[in-house]
Amino acid sequence: MRLRACAALLLFLSACATSAPHPRERASRNPRIANLQRAAELPWTDGGRCVVREASQPWPVLAERCFQALDHDRVRFNDRTGRCAVASTDAAVLGIGLCVLAAPEIVVGTVIVIGVVVVGVAIKEAMDAYELRGSSSDEVEPAPQTKPAPQEPSANRKPKPEPSGQDWFPPVPTEPVERERRPECRPVPVPHRGGNGPHNDCADLLPQNSFPGWDVLVNDKQFDALVLVTRTLWDVKTDKFEKHNLHSQQFFARVKLPELQREKRLAEACGYKFVVGVRSAAHKAAIKRLDPNLDVVVMDWC
Repeated sequence: MRLRACAALLLFLSACATSAPHPRERASRNPRIANLQRAAELPWTDGGRCVVREASQPWPVLAERCFQALDHDRVRFNDRTGRCAVASTDAAVLGIGLCVLAAPEIVVGTVIVIGVVVVGVAIKEAMDAYELRGSSSDEVEPAPQTKPAPQEPSANRKPKPEPSGQDWFPPVPTEPVERERRPECRPVPVPHRGGNGPHNDCADLLPQNSFPGWDVLVNDKQFDALVLVTRTLWDVKTDKFEKHNLHSQQFFARVKLPELQREKRLAEACGYKFVVGVRSAAHKAAIKRLDPNLDVVVMDWC
């Protein structure tokens, strides 16, 4: 009964709010991206996986299905419009917060987030993939079936461009695939280790770093950076390697090698590439001599 009452309330609010849409809402835009952008401003306990799964649904439906995944300790709801006050007792038991969150339009001050929001990993992956594919912001609709028009003479006909294959939103993993992925392989932003500011600054400046200001925990290992668009995990080395003599360089490289090899195995076990970032060509050459299979890059940004 409570769920039925809540669903009825959401449909009522949706109908009321969409009777006079805001001009921006009337503009053609991809509702899936609009939902992801709206959800990116909220904290989620599951990294946004529920949001990505339900992003094609209307926002009120998404809000109802993913409400339990919201970080309720960091969100405050304010019924400024007064519409939620008409909720039945059964619906109110489920929370005025759901009523406020599910409103199709965004009302300033109704949803207040405490602290800084780090975009959920799953949401950021979906949005980055969308931008990488260069998809249009509009939904693609099938062309209506009509009788073919008489063909013009070949001299007057303009060649039709071939479809680029980039006008569709990239596929999102379905629930069975998500269940099959090992939980420890889902990247989780975690605070930098303290005590080495220059090292952390170098990792934060890495081009296309998806989580500057954070390390990333994958497969129980804390990596220095993650580039989602290429699915690459990084270990950044800022040692002044070239200032040591040759014997010390070789010793240092041998000592660090087993850990680098372990990180590579952990990353690849979860489907990621692994790159070691170093500050000098000498450091790169020393590592490659010991293990040619390690991908080593000289960082010219730090």
